[in-house]
Amino acid sequence: MQISVVGTGYVGLVTGTCLADSGNAVTCLDINAEKIARLRRGEIPIYEPGLEEMVTRNTVAGRLRFTTDTPEAIQDAEVVFLAVGTPPRDDGSADLSALWSVVDSIAPHLGDQAVVVTKSTVPVGTCAGIERRLRERLGRDCRVASNPEFLKEGAAIEDFQKPDRVVVGVRTADVGDLLRGLYLPFLRTENPFLVMSPESSEMTKYVANALLATKISFINEVANLCERMEADIDDVRRGIGHDSRIGFAFLFPGAGYGGSCFPKDVQALAAMARDKGVSPRILSAVHETNLAQKQVLGHKVAAHFGGDLEGRAITIWGLAFKPRTDDIRDAPSLDLIAQLLAGGARVTVFDPEAMENVREIHGDRLVYAPSAMEALDGAECLVIVTEWGDFRGPDFDDMARRMKNRMIIDGRNLYQPQELARRGFAYDCIGKLPVNGS
Repeated sequence: MQISVVGTGYVGLVTGTCLADSGNAVTCLDINAEKIARLRRGEIPIYEPGLEEMVTRNTVAGRLRFTTDTPEAIQDAEVVFLAVGTPPRDDGSADLSALWSVVDSIAPHLGDQAVVVTKSTVPVGTCAGIERRLRERLGRDCRVASNPEFLKEGAAIEDFQKPDRVVVGVRTADVGDLLRGLYLPFLRTENPFLVMSPESSEMTKYVANALLATKISFINEVANLCERMEADIDDVRRGIGHDSRIGFAFLFPGAGYGGSCFPKDVQALAAMARDKGVSPRILSAVHETNLAQKQVLGHKVAAHFGGDLEGRAITIWGLAFKPRTDDIRDAPSLDLIAQLLAGGARVTVFDPEAMENVREIHGDRLVYAPSAMEALDGAECLVIVTEWGDFRGPDFDDMARRMKNRMIIDGRNLYQPQELARRGFAYDCIGKLPVNGS
């Protein structure tokens, strides 16, 4: 099938590459000439495990091309996926200006039977708006569908190729059949292909992310309460997680959620609710709880030093909002860094993939260590923000030799408090009482 993907960001690049890998002829279109040039050279602008190899393989095979030429990309396409950014406005609502610009640019080149599919996360009613806009510009009806993505950064290729489900929103059965055929190679294990209206499909994406964000904010709030009531959040989590109605997914306390999806989608859904006269009480609470949680690690550091951070040598392990990505959008590490710098601390950071992105923001105000262990040299406190596998089983003896003070504040509960205390570390994490090494 001839496929075009407009936008070579995270969603567009993964979508185009995976569809090419299943045998389709895919053209990825972007207005950013520098990005397209890099992709043609095999340089991947994002970190996603396995993506570079897959892009190279399909480019060499001739199934995957990159261009800035809109007519070239669109005129022969049977399906055109729209995968452009929909960032939040100041009021939390989604900014669709890039999407409307793309719709206008592709309209003159669409074939009569082409199907336009929104892969971007868009407010409910956007597909209907695209239908109207294309009708106004072309004087005919165009087939428009919704196909939200459910990709986890760090596992996006596996999520695309082995989806829990594929959701499509269509007006007619023939479009549903076309998209079913496109996704058939990824549904061999009988995972469901769910067909619904575009409006329901658009809503599904927002509700999925908002519910997962709700679980995170809920367990974080409970963890904070556990600390004050001398309960252990891991015991509580096990106690509720074995209830089949609750389960364990997304019930791990931490430093708050970040990334490109949860923060903006919770706010966008709340904005849609307000626009329809519905008060989004739970969504607002989820958002506010998360903003507060991203301050918790900074408060713990300040409390440990009696509120005086001036000149303190603080090390941060983990900058990306989650492991296996270099994405720092709304990452809790950024809130922590801002708190520490404002207090006058000397901050050293290490992350396997995200340091250059943080350097673009903070420049030489931070020290960027070449390794996790070297980041600890002279540290008075280590703060763990991202649960990279590299950090789960460190050499604690080496850590103790390098650190000035054996203090760890763990925003991801990677270690056992009593084991750390036995090794002489003071240890504070989320939802448990802190311990002091002997």
